[in-house]
Amino acid sequence: MEILCFHEREEMKIVHIVGTRPQFIKLASVSKAMDQYASIIQQVIIHTGQHYDTVMSDVFFKELPIPTPKYKLNVGGSTNGAQIAKMRMNLEKPLQEEKPDWVFVYGDSNSALAGAMTAFTQKIPLAHVEAGVRSYNREMPEEFNRVVIDRISGLLFCPSATAVKNLEREGITKGVHQVGDVMLDSLMENTCVAEILPLLEGDDYFLATIHRQENTDDLERLERLLQNLEEIESAKVLFPLHPRTKERLDRLGISIFTPRQRIVFLQPTSYLGMLHLEKHAKAIITDSGGVQKEAYYLKVPCVTLRNETEWPETVESGWNTLVGDDREKLLRVVEKSKATPTSHDGFYGDGKASEKIVDILIKGVR
Repeated sequence: MEILCFHEREEMKIVHIVGTRPQFIKLASVSKAMDQYASIIQQVIIHTGQHYDTVMSDVFFKELPIPTPKYKLNVGGSTNGAQIAKMRMNLEKPLQEEKPDWVFVYGDSNSALAGAMTAFTQKIPLAHVEAGVRSYNREMPEEFNRVVIDRISGLLFCPSATAVKNLEREGITKGVHQVGDVMLDSLMENTCVAEILPLLEGDDYFLATIHRQENTDDLERLERLLQNLEEIESAKVLFPLHPRTKERLDRLGISIFTPRQRIVFLQPTSYLGMLHLEKHAKAIITDSGGVQKEAYYLKVPCVTLRNETEWPETVESGWNTLVGDDREKLLRVVEKSKATPTSHDGFYGDGKASEKIVDILIKGVR
């Protein structure tokens, strides 16, 4: 790729394509870093509408320093294939009108894949933030998305050395940069702000989140996971509900308003509210990749309701344990959640990933 130095041109236009909660968090950090070079970097945000619930979407543009999207496509829920197709169709015109120098996509959602494929077909250079992440479970839609996006990206910003090695194994070495995790940037900036929120009544609680397709599309598995949570005896389980999970509970005939022995269902929680709940939990029980990392950053033990993770460093360092839907393993690990993990190395950088991304962008890429 040709080297483009910022002093060789008056301005660079960046289009960010986002649509989900984790992408808003990543965008907030990168966009803020780009704002430091507002005289040469023009930013345009396209919100696909993949997450359209107020607390899953709109609140992030109020809590975090994210400019209002210039385009909001309102592509809501559907099957994966139909959703991606609709996004691609609706992204074509904005990208043709904006003519950006780079399209930035984040993570592994359908919005990221649709944005990447549309940029690729229009021959617009593509940058992938959180490149090289792999769970090696090809049944996960997110894994397919990651692999495809990395194959067609010109700039690949990796959160860890593991991510760089994953790309090397796939023969991808050009345009690869280990910068760290932009979610760490955001957490370091916002944890203090989150601390002003009031604690819920009661001292001890576990925090649970479930939203991955592997755990929600199989209703028997979802019901089994809930039963496992109900058997935790040492504290209540706070459970903020993802809209997908709420819809699946409705199918099971489970009312979130019916008092349960251990689980306390909560409405979807804002980013700052979630950080606050995570920081003060005895342990976090989740299937979310982003929540696994946040637990690691906050030094809170994590139990992952999956059989693999795209963040192996959290497991290797003793902060995260994979339990899948194994009841006995879940209960055994949760009861040991007060144990001190072995290490807390800086696998994911120093909280300045966004600055490094922008520095690479304006000084030149190849």
